[in-house]
Amino acid sequence: MSTFDVFALCNPLYDLQVQVSDALLVSFGFPKGGVCLIDREQYDELIPKLAGLPIHATPGGSAANTVIGIQQLGGTTCYTGKVGADSYGAAYRNGMISRGVQANLGVGSQPTGLSVILITPDAQRTMFTYLGACRELGLFDIDPDAIAQSRYLYITGYCWDTQNQKDAVLFAMEQARAAGVPIALSLSDPFVVRRHKEELRRVVNDHVDVLFGNQEEAEVFTETSSPEAAVDVLRSYCNTAVVTMSAAGSYIAHGSHVYRIEPFAVAAVDATGAGDMYAAGLLYGLTHDLAVPATGRLASYLAARVVAQLGPRLDAIDPQVVAELLAEA
Repeated sequence: MSTFDVFALCNPLYDLQVQVSDALLVSFGFPKGGVCLIDREQYDELIPKLAGLPIHATPGGSAANTVIGIQQLGGTTCYTGKVGADSYGAAYRNGMISRGVQANLGVGSQPTGLSVILITPDAQRTMFTYLGACRELGLFDIDPDAIAQSRYLYITGYCWDTQNQKDAVLFAMEQARAAGVPIALSLSDPFVVRRHKEELRRVVNDHVDVLFGNQEEAEVFTETSSPEAAVDVLRSYCNTAVVTMSAAGSYIAHGSHVYRIEPFAVAAVDATGAGDMYAAGLLYGLTHDLAVPATGRLASYLAARVVAQLGPRLDAIDPQVVAELLAEA
């Protein structure tokens, strides 16, 4: 019997949601509402300016959102990434453990990666991401025994950045394959796909059992111009392929069948985390032997729930609602 349903590998980013004035945001020199990747010099300038401000802090990052969602559904997870030897790193580790996740986190020489969301009085969100120690992930941070004790290995495309991260990903995949553990990969971001398309195609072809991404990511990866065409091409790479289409629902190709998963209609508030929660439902279904239509329905429901609120995660998932949802599938 496996110890973990899912072993996840991703960039651990500690989320800081900070209420700021328009004047303070202007002083940073970045446009309101933008998303900016910052370096160490900008990090050192930004963080002291946040001292004394109202901050909501929580462990974040794409796969972290997913494994926490799996835990809320009643699953078991292990999470690996690299944090810094600082207070944010300790808080990240403790935050994951408090949510039931086995936190196998290496410690790097750089500060812990941060996702800083500055919220101005008009509710506009301006995001800064500092990758920091995330980019130092290496072979020795991977625990082969924990992978072997898992039902699935889950990796996000965000790990495909530095050479040492790539080496760690490939090592984890090789360990999973040797242990007979299926591998799931999220394409994560259109920029990631455009930058590493050929490499990712080889990795997917050689190692991946389950591949998913949103419509833009899938179309870039397959060089097609429709989700239907994209999912058809993705089927040639792996046994299970998923293309999500926001309010239009999703496709799941599994074996010789393609399933159209209908969306749950909601008033969209914030799309952040929709893909992460869809992945939580998908991986929970795969690791709990749910039929594909039921798995897709659960994934679609969770994505809709998170889109209807602010923030990338749900506070809780009602097990009775999930049971009723699956009974209807």
